[in-house]
Amino acid sequence: MHVKENIIADDNSPDDAENDQAENLRRLVEVNEKANIIEKHKSGSMKHDKRKNVNTRVITVTSGKGGVGKTSVSVNLALALVKLGKKVLLFDGDLGLANINVLLGIIPKFNLYHVVKGTKTLQEIIITLPEGLDIIAGASGYSVLANLDYNERGRILEEFAKLAGYDIMIIDTGAGVSTSVIGFVLPADEVIVLTTPEPTSITDAYGIIKSIVLVAPEKQIKLVVNRTVSALEARKVTERVINISGQFLNVKVENGGFIFDDENVGKAIRKQKPFMTLFPNSKASGCLRVLAGKLVNKPVEFDDSPGISGFFKKVFGDNSPK
Repeated sequence: MHVKENIIADDNSPDDAENDQAENLRRLVEVNEKANIIEKHKSGSMKHDKRKNVNTRVITVTSGKGGVGKTSVSVNLALALVKLGKKVLLFDGDLGLANINVLLGIIPKFNLYHVVKGTKTLQEIIITLPEGLDIIAGASGYSVLANLDYNERGRILEEFAKLAGYDIMIIDTGAGVSTSVIGFVLPADEVIVLTTPEPTSITDAYGIIKSIVLVAPEKQIKLVVNRTVSALEARKVTERVINISGQFLNVKVENGGFIFDDENVGKAIRKQKPFMTLFPNSKASGCLRVLAGKLVNKPVEFDDSPGISGFFKKVFGDNSPK
């Protein structure tokens, strides 16, 4: 039986177009290798908060399609990791259209634009939230950030190399496969690809996975399904993407988990507060706690009460990391 790679929209695109895409992405890899961000970042040669020799784990959160809740998930995942005792830095990598600060109701005095222009360092623009999370705000409406040249990109990479002492850095990228997005994906230790159960979102999630695999086939990729109405729906979406990726890309995409569709998320966004803070016992918050626990190999305990906690115990059962 002939099996068609029908999860993507460009099934019948010419081979030369795909080769051009691969070549462009390979050039990007070369740029990042020259910058040597991984070695610099993991060397821990400089100190932050008097913590020494901490190898920061870099996790990039991305998606093929916009509007899937990527920034909200990034913010609340970072907070969930802080609650587990981790020192976390959240970086808004959606260059030119940054909105982490909007989601948090913060108006930063300085942002990434000032770093690019050389008037501030990354260390100088870090904002610490009351919850203990450090963030680096991007800037919205500055086209120069969305189209950084080699020297400007190198300046940012050098600034990141100076930051040490964090257990985890989460990078919230823009959507799609632009140079800036892939540039933040490639140096990461692992990538979380966010999707929703919508067919267009699933298709675009596979598209970003394909783009990553073309230039970094060994990259650790986790798929997380957001706004699902049930665990069964999330499992079907995850199995579909994992199976197609394995069959056509020869890559193992991991099941990163899922997040329930929850009206409290929208309420929190309108109030410009994280739902982990405003609604800690919501379904979405429970899912983020489980996701964070899996990332750091810490099982989340749920009791047998009939409320929210009992609900999650029934859904996840034994959620100890396997």
